[in-house]
Amino acid sequence: MYPCYAKWIRSHRDLPLRLNQWCNVIRWEFKHPVPFLRTREFLWQEGHSVFATQAEAEKEVHEILDYYRQVYEELLAIPVTKGRKSEGEKFAGGFFTTTTEAFIPASGRGIQGATSHCLGQNFSKMFKIQFEDDKAVKEYAWQNSWGLTTRTIGVLIMVHGDNKGLVLPPRVAPTQVVVVPIPYGKGKGDTEEIVKRANEFAEELRAKGIRVQVDSRDNYSPGFKFNAWEVKGVPLRIEFGPKDFAAKQCVVARRDNDVKNSVPLADLATAIPALLEQVQHDMFAKALKQREGRTTQISRWDEFEPVLNKGNMALAPYCEEIACEDSIKKKSGEKKAPNAEQEEKGFRLTGAAKSLCIPFEQPAIAADAKCFCCGKPAKKYALFGRSY
Repeated sequence: MYPCYAKWIRSHRDLPLRLNQWCNVIRWEFKHPVPFLRTREFLWQEGHSVFATQAEAEKEVHEILDYYRQVYEELLAIPVTKGRKSEGEKFAGGFFTTTTEAFIPASGRGIQGATSHCLGQNFSKMFKIQFEDDKAVKEYAWQNSWGLTTRTIGVLIMVHGDNKGLVLPPRVAPTQVVVVPIPYGKGKGDTEEIVKRANEFAEELRAKGIRVQVDSRDNYSPGFKFNAWEVKGVPLRIEFGPKDFAAKQCVVARRDNDVKNSVPLADLATAIPALLEQVQHDMFAKALKQREGRTTQISRWDEFEPVLNKGNMALAPYCEEIACEDSIKKKSGEKKAPNAEQEEKGFRLTGAAKSLCIPFEQPAIAADAKCFCCGKPAKKYALFGRSY
């Protein structure tokens, strides 16, 4: 793109230039694939923008980062930490990198959710992307880049999934509600009446904007259908059988917590939208509680490795020096004796820890605070952990 930018941009009137694209990317030099989370090929959305001033560029960096936070928190029900990457972890050649960092409770590892980079003038100088300002003086442009990938799917699966399969937040679930009509026993009644009524109230829900499927297949048992839709993570299942038909009610089962309740058919059109919002809220609250319970504030190195080996992240005072971060990676990467209790929980207790980000929301730091690793004066608290 950037050689084209150098041809397209001549004047300050050509700015800002903001382009977005969806494309597939291949990593040619690649090790240690993890399905969805880290793959050789992935689909991503990436933006490349050009501004006249540093202030405009930095404003957009944070604007885009908050869009990514909204994707994770408001759609996927996954809490993320917004922050700045350390100098050792920022995008190579960039001015600074901001990030949204998520946490996978099942493995005790952090994962980078999405990034928004201020490239500064480093790339504009390399590609000669210049413009004349309103005083006819030639200046180098300020650039940003930002991206979000299909990694979001993997993070969604790992944060919310359980031993039954997927658990999908209602706002992103392709099917939000599945209706399973339960037939009469042989010779005991007309099952077609149950199916007909199930389709009727399903239409009422569709009129409210709910994504509904009616599973009226007659070659599978209700129990088989329950399991099949649980694997797919459908947020709500409505069970509607002969007794429900007679009582003019149905049974609504939540996928996220397995709670079942009877709901009058007359109330479905209002109860189901409200319940979907409740499920969305509860899934986020559960993930947030897990993350907060697995983040420990420390001040010394001897507290660091025990935190890591419990599958937790550490919030620690940090000097922000690259040499210190290299030392942290080296020391924490030394092989540790296995902990049987944690191995049973699936935590991999080897591998280097690194700084995930320097959170924008900072605890108060004492004026005489020391870096937890090297003992030099600490500048900020940084979030550390093993990661994907």
